[in-house]
Amino acid sequence: MFQVEHYKGNREENYQLLIKQLRSLIEDEKSEIANLANASSLLNQFLDTINWVGFYLNDGNELVLGPFQGLPACVRIPFGRGVCGTAAQNKTTERVADVNQFPGHIACDSASKSEIVIPIIKDGNVYGVLDIDSPVTNRFDEIDQKYLEEFVAVLTQYI
Repeated sequence: MFQVEHYKGNREENYQLLIKQLRSLIEDEKSEIANLANASSLLNQFLDTINWVGFYLNDGNELVLGPFQGLPACVRIPFGRGVCGTAAQNKTTERVADVNQFPGHIACDSASKSEIVIPIIKDGNVYGVLDIDSPVTNRFDEIDQKYLEEFVAVLTQYI
């Protein structure tokens, strides 16, 4: 049975433990939805000062809401629109210090001030995105980006 370990190291050590926990949590499960749900829950438990974490999944030329933790969210986001749609269209991580300064930002929750979105690329195609919002401006930095991209790379092996 999976058991969450406590995070007592520095940020990088904690992220490494998080990724190890992700792998042990999902490695024997074949259900994509179950793995995405547990991944969002694990991130919600691990990350501080966030108010939403979850997945949007590719549904043609738009993203549709997938497993998440937080308040109800926008259900569909066209590729190229907002932070999530831009990350999906460009296949690049979008780290936004102040969402109010991002052209075309979609405000699902007015409390969100910063955001990071990591595209999930599987077999060269956009499978979806990992979206994390924070009520704190400039919440996400290079360390977060590095390890969240690694988190997504591990997760992609099991979806």
